[in-house]
Amino acid sequence: MTPLISTYAILALAILLEVVGTTYLQKSEQFTQLVPTLIMAGCYIGAFYFLSLVLKQIPLGLAYAIWSGLGIVLIAAAGYVLFRQTLDLAAMIGIGFIIVGVMIVNLFSTSITH
Repeated sequence: MTPLISTYAILALAILLEVVGTTYLQKSEQFTQLVPTLIMAGCYIGAFYFLSLVLKQIPLGLAYAIWSGLGIVLIAAAGYVLFRQTLDLAAMIGIGFIIVGVMIVNLFSTSITH
């Protein structure tokens, strides 16, 4: 695997851990449920560790833009599937813009590699 593909795989893992952690944040019921709280904390620690590895190859601003953009999209989907939280049209359009923004960064930016 090339270094850039490995970096994106690590970033995907970081994003996935952040989304799982945020899902368990909801399940922790304001930290009153021990197991979900521990899972959330472990996921967040792992997510930030893997994000730190990504920063060796991708500048902070771009890595965080990808991380937060995809995280927003995935957690909105998780909220819908797991908690039956619906989004109105304005929210869906805004999330669509986030997806387009992440695609523009990844397809056209030359800042990704150092």
